[in-house]
Amino acid sequence: MKIRILIVDDETDALDLMEEVFTKQGYETYTARDGLEALNIIRETEPDILISDMMMPEMNGIELLDTVSKNYRDISVIMITAYGTIETAVEAMKKGAKDYFLKPFRLEEIIAKVGTLAQLKSLKVENQYLREKLSQQYNFHNIIGKNSNMLELFNLVKDIAKTTSTILITGESGTGKELIANAIHFNSERIKMPFVKVNCGVLAENLLESELFGHIKGSFTGAIRDKLGRFEIADGGTIFLDEIGDISPNMQLKLLRVLQEGEFERVGSTETLKVDVRIIAATNKDLTDLMMKGEFRQDLYYRLNVIPIEVPPLRERKDDIPLLISHFLDKFNKQFNKNIDIIDDDAMKYLQNYSWPGNIRELENLVERAVVLNKTGRLTAKDFPTYVSKQEDEIDLNLISDGSLIDIVDSYEKQIILRALRENNFNKLRTAEKLGIHRSTFMSKLKKYEIS
Repeated sequence: MKIRILIVDDETDALDLMEEVFTKQGYETYTARDGLEALNIIRETEPDILISDMMMPEMNGIELLDTVSKNYRDISVIMITAYGTIETAVEAMKKGAKDYFLKPFRLEEIIAKVGTLAQLKSLKVENQYLREKLSQQYNFHNIIGKNSNMLELFNLVKDIAKTTSTILITGESGTGKELIANAIHFNSERIKMPFVKVNCGVLAENLLESELFGHIKGSFTGAIRDKLGRFEIADGGTIFLDEIGDISPNMQLKLLRVLQEGEFERVGSTETLKVDVRIIAATNKDLTDLMMKGEFRQDLYYRLNVIPIEVPPLRERKDDIPLLISHFLDKFNKQFNKNIDIIDDDAMKYLQNYSWPGNIRELENLVERAVVLNKTGRLTAKDFPTYVSKQEDEIDLNLISDGSLIDIVDSYEKQIILRALRENNFNKLRTAEKLGIHRSTFMSKLKKYEIS
């Protein structure tokens, strides 16, 4: 894009000089000799940068700055004057000027400042383009993505939403499994019926049974009144059972009955209730591995896994990171009344190269933190934790090229363990499972390599 500059000065020589310089620099340049003429040009052209003298006839620079700041907030203003005082400088900056130069000034300083403001403007336009593209093309019920795997997932969700089949969504923590469940329900024919969510991993067995199936008064200590279960509430709609891999064998059996027969009893009751509920389950665990260990029923697995959906981790869809960042910037700018819409190239490079063990949830948290703490209106690498820029998950062959074969293997193994820990959000049990080694063996290796 070509940046538009409006220069306002009642001194003809200064006006002509700056017009010539900035035109040669490749800017689209306009000139005015007073504030009123400048406002007419602003209404017609809406320049990106305004360079204005302070003392002018008809309307002075402060009055022009005040009008522009109130009505044209996207214009960056630079003030120039031969009658500079601390008070006028402070007043100009309070009213929104980006900088303040005294005559006689060094032209190189203004050129440099204009260059910085032009770069910021270009970045803003690029980010706005990304956001518009995001909302039009790559946003499916708040699931953001242009990665080929995500586009295939969007098409799959559209195809299966109209069915009543049971769905099992798998993927690491923080990948957006709940958003997929939302999209399935709200694109289904059950959209006007309840969509009920239950996190099975946070409730003890007795509480989970009451939560899912309800209870009658007096069925256990604390049951002071009858309670509807989530399956009753979801009748005619959809129930989303998150962390399904965490439920006990007894609850697995009761859930299997609901899947097979569509019926259950409340806790403490003998009355059989029937419901019409579509079940969508999700887990970050490997249910086939749990079946092999006898920890998850095979018949329940096949009942749940009628239509499997695997959500890819963020490290496998890094081309979506700029879109996700743009989405989160919009979200947190509105939430915290901020106006940050620029992230510089170095910061974006670090974020795209990072392995994201916490997936989209980790990215969202880091962008929120950066927006809350930022005071410049522009995110840089300094706004993010240092570990993001330290790509320690990459195996460095230079570190393991010397020494005996045992030393080389040990060094290589240590780096693989460190990378696996980060990718599994430092969950030791899950990391051991992913690496295919027993937990006790894994713990001994952590001790051997002094990994805490």
